[in-house]
Amino acid sequence: MSRPHWLLSVVCCATLLLGAAMCSADFSQAFRQIDPAVVTITAGEKSGSGFIVSADGHVVTNRHVVAAGRSYEVVFATGARQRATLVGADADSDLAVIKVSELPERIEPLPLADAEGLQVGQFAVAIGSPFGVEGSMSLGIVSGLGRSLRSQRATTAGSTYSLPQVIQTDAPINPGNSGGPLLNLDGEVIGVNAAIASATGTNSGVGFSIPVAAVKQIYMGASFDNEISLDEQAVYEVSQTQGAYVISVTPGSPADKAGLVGANPQTGRGGDLTIDIDGQPIGSFSDLNSYLVFHTRVGQTIEITVLRDRERVVLPLTLGARP
Repeated sequence: MSRPHWLLSVVCCATLLLGAAMCSADFSQAFRQIDPAVVTITAGEKSGSGFIVSADGHVVTNRHVVAAGRSYEVVFATGARQRATLVGADADSDLAVIKVSELPERIEPLPLADAEGLQVGQFAVAIGSPFGVEGSMSLGIVSGLGRSLRSQRATTAGSTYSLPQVIQTDAPINPGNSGGPLLNLDGEVIGVNAAIASATGTNSGVGFSIPVAAVKQIYMGASFDNEISLDEQAVYEVSQTQGAYVISVTPGSPADKAGLVGANPQTGRGGDLTIDIDGQPIGSFSDLNSYLVFHTRVGQTIEITVLRDRERVVLPLTLGARP
């Protein structure tokens, strides 16, 4: 039986790509170059992965890898071990930075990729310590973009946060891969491996990686409905489903100071419908959140356009760091 034309095309494309860009020997060479900068981290009874991002010893990992520990041990690919100190951690992005006093010889920090060029279908390489097996490499593709992960922060302040633009990959990711790098074929970090979607706790072909751009600490202090259904449109009594509906506003937050209005907690009505930010149309909260994370900085003043009682209102809002 002859192969379908589309399958031949896929096989030919894959052969050309791997032949021109990276054959098996090239993968081996890439691993030898990248692996020294990937480390195993032990924090209390937990362990995970991380990677070197600076020559002075800064290591990026997941916040959930280091959250339970008070002391941190870093194991390099050579077997060398060092104590590390916690520089900072953020529950909202599930990122943390620790630091060792000095790097072993011949370790080069991993370069970070330009997030704008990421596309579904491109190859992705994960390196880490799944199940404690150090220096493991797996290969897959970027199988989805624009996913979101809910913050690990427990909050009673009336607002929650979900990290936007999370990368989905089918490169095998398992417990212990957390905090390790997801890389493109140029050896650049495109994400920090964080989670899997699985009923068993092991890889099922759907893994999630935090984009490297998610290092900003942007805070508005408002809670939004992510997408407005037709039923919700009727409840909220808004004129359209496009936009980010304000459910609540945290007192004293940047949103509160800017005059953003949340919905009545008893009726669900009366909240502002955000339809534009700095001239960019907002179709849903994901659009708003993505713009904040990737195109703004702490202290920047943005202009938010809302529909309030069917009238357009423009509000200047100065962004703060998440508390």
